[in-house]
Amino acid sequence: MEPFTLHTERLALRPFAAADTDEVFQTVQDQDILRWTTIPSPYAHEDAVHFVEQISGEGLRTGTGFHFAVRPREGGPLLAAVGVGLYLLPGTWELGYWTARPHRGRGYVTEAAGEVIRWMLTTHAVDRLIWRAEVGNEPSRAVARRLGFTMEGVQRAGLVNQGTARDTWTGSLLPSDLGLPALHPYLPARADRGACPAPGPLSVPPSSLSS
Repeated sequence: MEPFTLHTERLALRPFAAADTDEVFQTVQDQDILRWTTIPSPYAHEDAVHFVEQISGEGLRTGTGFHFAVRPREGGPLLAAVGVGLYLLPGTWELGYWTARPHRGRGYVTEAAGEVIRWMLTTHAVDRLIWRAEVGNEPSRAVARRLGFTMEGVQRAGLVNQGTARDTWTGSLLPSDLGLPALHPYLPARADRGACPAPGPLSVPPSSLSS
């Protein structure tokens, strides 16, 4: 896919390019970004090159991931990053984002991510968008809620950050939440089937258990 630009009232979003590498490197030195994302820490300039050229570039070329540099519509500094990547199953994509420290609290990432979601759901075959963040990352969860994600609970060992498996909050957004068609028809479970049954007695013969 050729590079392209999405626009909102205040912002311009375009896939990352080589010219963004130095700014990505400098922005990601922020301790909050390093703490709450799974990017390498410490973050070297070579990591920024890998992200721009391999992760972002290859995702765009293959149509398996779209990572956008978010800047003011009239031009200016890197404000945020928003990305979506194909996640395990056809039709399931994962949304991620971060905001540069000097530009937090102005709604940029919510505005940008909302446009990326609209673009994905109207141009790609999608059943489900997922969001995950390490438990405790309240700003990320607040953005996901503003975007309309339904919180689904805690996933044990949902991601690996700095060599440690950590629990994650999880959420989902379906095309039907926005009145849009999905890749497949969706048949929700009945409410009375939503709860898991209580665990029964151990069914493994005691002789098969190690002492």
